[in-house]
Amino acid sequence: MSFRLDPRSPVPLYAQIAEQLRVAIVARDLTPDTLLDSVRALAGRLRINPATVVQAYRQLEVEGFVEMRQGSGTFVRDIGTELRSREQESQARELVKVLIEEAGKRGIRIEALRTAFDRLTRETKS
Repeated sequence: MSFRLDPRSPVPLYAQIAEQLRVAIVARDLTPDTLLDSVRALAGRLRINPATVVQAYRQLEVEGFVEMRQGSGTFVRDIGTELRSREQESQARELVKVLIEEAGKRGIRIEALRTAFDRLTRETKS
């Protein structure tokens, strides 16, 4: 898996890593029991402090997305339907929030966004 980290972002690097892994797990790009890169390997590849990777993995473990097995590594968990649905809803809300913010910067009203969304979804279904 490749990561896009922005060191200038106000979002900490560990949170950026965790978010990208979370998205991949929810989208099923990373399936249950997939072994994630070791802390050292990922830190080396991203050229960051290993503690940053540990923090990302621990956050995901607390949230139920991964399981850290002593001596074996960090594995993707089977997150189940309920957690997947909650996370998809959360990700959808974030996408909409970004869209609304960007539209506001461009002077586009929410009603225009609704109209465009409705048209595009109708075209996609056809």
